[in-house]
Amino acid sequence: MKSGPFAKMGGNLPIGVDAASVRQRVEVLEQALERMFVIPGINRPIGIDAMLGLLPVGGSFIGAAFGAYMIWEARNLGMGKLAMTRMAGNVGVDWLFGLVPGIGIIPDFFFRSNTRNLRIIRKHLDKHHPATVVIQG
Repeated sequence: MKSGPFAKMGGNLPIGVDAASVRQRVEVLEQALERMFVIPGINRPIGIDAMLGLLPVGGSFIGAAFGAYMIWEARNLGMGKLAMTRMAGNVGVDWLFGLVPGIGIIPDFFFRSNTRNLRIIRKHLDKHHPATVVIQG
């Protein structure tokens, strides 16, 4: 049995290029970036993206690289240019706010670019690859 924060996020991730594998990878990535831990007391989830915000400048670039990976996966799914432009805009806004020293971490609590991008990818998958839909309970 696996333990640790990544065990509940998927264990073994599929490496295939099929839509179901891509869905699983981007969902696990979004969870790691945006909702890996919960801050005690305020019960607010944070992830690697917010922690990267503590690194001056470099953390913002690393977070943008993770966001770019999600866009790359979206491209491989054949998503439209408009949707990918919206995704790039979300990553760009997150990157730009992250460059501000000291307060760059605050937008990570309110503007979760990876969650927004996952929503765009899910919408595409639900429409064009309905067999990948996962009913959440």
